[in-house]
Amino acid sequence: MLKLVCGLFLSFLSVHLAAQIRLDKLVLEPGKSFLLEGSDIIVVDTLVMGDSSHIILNRSKTDNFIHAKIARIGKGCTIDGSGKRGDDGATGAAGADQPTPCRQAYSGADGEYGHNGENGNNLFIYSDDIQINGSLIINLNGGNGGRGGDGGNGGGGGPGTRVCPGGDGGQGGSGMRGGHGGDGGNLSIQCKRCPDLQIWTGSKLYIKNYGGIGGEGGNAGRGGLAGLGPLRDGRNGTRGVRGEEGQPGKSGSVNFNRN
Repeated sequence: MLKLVCGLFLSFLSVHLAAQIRLDKLVLEPGKSFLLEGSDIIVVDTLVMGDSSHIILNRSKTDNFIHAKIARIGKGCTIDGSGKRGDDGATGAAGADQPTPCRQAYSGADGEYGHNGENGNNLFIYSDDIQINGSLIINLNGGNGGRGGDGGNGGGGGPGTRVCPGGDGGQGGSGMRGGHGGDGGNLSIQCKRCPDLQIWTGSKLYIKNYGGIGGEGGNAGRGGLAGLGPLRDGRNGTRGVRGEEGQPGKSGSVNFNRN
């Protein structure tokens, strides 16, 4: 039994270690990007970010971790773990015109809901010494919700005759609700030899972890035109209902300590 337990522990440990990106030194040349791919953890002795360089977090993982004993940050650098915008909902199909005399037209279909924006990554940074010589933007914003789909327009009513009035126009489809905004990610920084966060914020360090904006609701579909006739015209179709706006996402938290 002891051998089995030890074997399982070593297997778990080897998988955990293999999931890490372990480097002695990571140097990003100016303007270059480094994608945290295949892992959510990078462990490096020295991290150097040249001017306008970027670290792109692993979007498939909720939490990302950066362990750097020493970090040197240039001008205009970015760590990006922002959520993607949700896709827009599809527009509803338009109702067909009624070819049969005196008959009401077909209604337009409702649109589709807008898709929700993605949540921003949660980011944990552990370091002995971080020096920001220029500026660093950490972007963990939630993605905006997609726009709700518009309702389809109603079709036109059938023509009237001498014995029956024209057909009514079809009802317009309703627009759908926009997608909800994604939540902003949480940021945690643990740095032994760093100044107070207030000294950095707004001058060297810019943190963006706001919730995404809710998507706009889709437009209502127009009612179809009434069929005309010698006896009496039909009635125009009623307009659909406009979709509601999606809910905004929640902003993330920031935790900073120098232990």
